[in-house]
Amino acid sequence: MKRLIAFLPLLFLAACGGSADDPREFVKNAGKDLRGKVPPLPEVKPFEPFTYEATDLPDPFKPRKLEPPKGGGGLTPDFNRPKEALENYPLESLKMVGTLSQGKTTYAIIKTPDNSLYRVKPGNHMGQNFGIITQVTENEVKLTEIVQDSAGDWIERAASLTLSEETAPAKK
Repeated sequence: MKRLIAFLPLLFLAACGGSADDPREFVKNAGKDLRGKVPPLPEVKPFEPFTYEATDLPDPFKPRKLEPPKGGGGLTPDFNRPKEALENYPLESLKMVGTLSQGKTTYAIIKTPDNSLYRVKPGNHMGQNFGIITQVTENEVKLTEIVQDSAGDWIERAASLTLSEETAPAKK
């Protein structure tokens, strides 16, 4: 058993041993058959400056001002008339909460976000898009709004406000 233990280190040394020239020979022959070729870099084209001249175009980062066209004709809102109270609110924030009839005229009761109530009839203006009330029924207020399209032309758009059924909080 002692002989076996003494023999094992000798066996390991024999396995690791070799000629001293092997590493040098390896390094000498390592790149012998390699042929590396790097392709040439592509030719760099010179920079050609471009002058951007957009003095005639509107600035896309500034909001457009609502101005009547200088030419004549076409649909345009009346910029000179005094604004009514409900034109200060977006149409989406207004609620129709009821109707009121006096004689042959039916009025809609409109509630604003600050809980004020207004009585409106056909011909009144409402909303921020130059909305004109065209019809008032028991369940709905129909409007015609005048808005600008992407080309800057004024077009009519139908809109409506339906009766909202608000429930009063239960009293204890």
